This record gives sequence, structure tokens and C-alpha cells, in this order.
Amino acid sequence: MSSATRPHPSATAPEQWRLDAGDADVAVLDIPPVSDRVRRFDVDVSFVVRSPAEASGPWHELTVELDGRKQWSRRIGTSNPGEQDSLDYHVRVSVDAGAPLRVRALTKVRGVQRVRLVIEAVEG
Repeated sequence: MSSATRPHPSATAPEQWRLDAGDADVAVLDIPPVSDRVRRFDVDVSFVVRSPAEASGPWHELTVELDGRKQWSRRIGTSNPGEQDSLDYHVRVSVDAGAPLRVRALTKVRGVQRVRLVIEAVEG
């Protein structure tokens, strides 16, 4: 099972969170609250798939939720038969002092193989 990591835990360094869910269909990154300040995060979600060379009508879809609310969703026809294709999403979000942040990524596919689902949040 995947877990979120915070590579720089210093209180003075900007927060950096990363969850690599591998080939999972859903990933959830929970960032705990900080009581003393408002935080702004650049959140990036990346979903990579592999399309078989002989696939007919393949597609992949990514939906991103912030704190339980749908922010974005896209379904596209998978390109690059025999290769990889991806969907990526970026958003900048403010988090009030004392509030957590939950980023949830949900994926759907037809005719392709999930390769990687990653959520990153960098304070900036």
C-alpha cells in the first residue's frame, strides 16, 4: 500500500507532500492541519497509462477532488498505441490555519493499463 511522504519535515522549510499510488485506480493524499498560518499549495496530479499497440477506442479519465469537492475531470482518447499517454492537473489552493487538505484522484480506463498515479503538493 502506498503512503504519503513529507521529504522536508523542518518547521521552517516549505511543506512538500508526495503520494505515489503506483497503478492504483484511486489515490488520497491527506495533509494535516497547521494551526499557526495560512498555507498555499501547488497541487499536481499525474496519471500515466500504457496503450496496447492493437487497442481499439481506448480512453483514460482522471477526476480530482479537493476536500470532497470535484475540482476537475477529463476523459480523453488514449494516444500513442504501444506507448504511454497521460493526464495531468495542476491547481494552486489556499488552506486556512487549522484546516487539513485532502486531495483525492480517481481514475477510469478502457482498453489501457494503468501505470502510475501520483499526487504532489508543494507549499509556496
